[in-house]
Amino acid sequence: MGNSNDDAAVDTVSGLQVRAVSVDEVEAWNRALNLGFLRPHAGVAPDLRRRQWQPGRMLAGLDGDRQVATFRSFDVELTVPGGAVVQADAITNVTVSSTHRRRGLLSAMMRRDLASAAERGCAVAILVAAEYGIYGRFGFGPATRGSGWKVDLGRAGGLREGLPGVPGGRIDFATLAELRELGAPLYDRWRLTQPGAIARDDIWWQRRTNEIQVPGDDFKEPFAAVHRDADGEVTGLVVYRVDDKWDGSYPDCTLTVDDFLALDLPTAVELWRLVLSVDWVRKVVVDNLSPDDPLPLLLRDPRAATPHEENSDFMWLRLLDVEAAFGARTYGAPGRVVLEVEDRLGYASGRFAIEVAEDGSGRCTRTTDDADLALGASELGSLYLGCETAPRLAAAALLTELRPGAAAAADLLLRAPLQPWTPTEF
Repeated sequence: MGNSNDDAAVDTVSGLQVRAVSVDEVEAWNRALNLGFLRPHAGVAPDLRRRQWQPGRMLAGLDGDRQVATFRSFDVELTVPGGAVVQADAITNVTVSSTHRRRGLLSAMMRRDLASAAERGCAVAILVAAEYGIYGRFGFGPATRGSGWKVDLGRAGGLREGLPGVPGGRIDFATLAELRELGAPLYDRWRLTQPGAIARDDIWWQRRTNEIQVPGDDFKEPFAAVHRDADGEVTGLVVYRVDDKWDGSYPDCTLTVDDFLALDLPTAVELWRLVLSVDWVRKVVVDNLSPDDPLPLLLRDPRAATPHEENSDFMWLRLLDVEAAFGARTYGAPGRVVLEVEDRLGYASGRFAIEVAEDGSGRCTRTTDDADLALGASELGSLYLGCETAPRLAAAALLTELRPGAAAAADLLLRAPLQPWTPTEF
């Protein structure tokens, strides 16, 4: 493999080359990306890709002069239990053309990127896995889940009586420009309260509000509503779409929530009251909520909310600096656990002691003490934010208990008040 510090380095695998692309090659890279994602009809967005281009972070696999594989990464803040953030290497736009699979291109691009990320000091790497079986061999494990709901408004009966509201608060519809202006700082406040959430950059907001238009995107302007408290401070927002469907002379519309942010329960109650009372709507679909979101329990009849795309894994994570990552988060109970980690790529290999104080702060150090639990890098990635528990992994033979009772003890230690979740695609 080439030197990850050298943007001009070329790696050779199976007679093919892997290297960083120049900004002048971005348009061809975008075409290769569309081909790899099975959408050759999609238009090219060179302006967007040039804005996303960073030296050494947009990779391609080449057969001669033809780009046949793509890979991009960028650094982003990831919230961990306790509200601290760690720097994450966010991997996206990974494709290999069907004509060049099984020739080592993905492995070469991944190894190059992870080496660079480790040198930059990233504690973890993250990605979204289109297929379950690909990324475990690189040390990634499922780290967040989504939870969706479908609410039958005829059965729900609205919200329960006595729920807290916001005296003097108000909700106003917002233009897309206002959504960008008001939504970005609101999200930056909210994301520090949710383990697993990642930062959203300007490009994310500009794409979501159609300021950046990408060929092939079927953008339809949504409804956007912003909640303010009595002092005029923005405390929540909801973005949704309504289809136009009628059953003869009777409205039978579905409202689909695309984004929902609330800094507190009273704000959430006010926003859900709006969503559940839109004229002509008979069903509300929420594709992606936190697994801990209490929405069904806010209804008069919680049975009116049925699972929709429930428990699907979303973000995957791998540890690059175990000591820094585990030292950044907080914990559920005082104690000590020693992990023996096997990592084929080496970044997380070794024996680590996690020691937690009474106040929930912890530190992670290498040790030669006897291990309590043995696991692989992928399973460590699933444990880190709390997506999985040690007893569940042990029950699935994905973690080995070397000391009786160690999995249950580790579960108490690693527990966090909120399950990890991110509403942000990348």
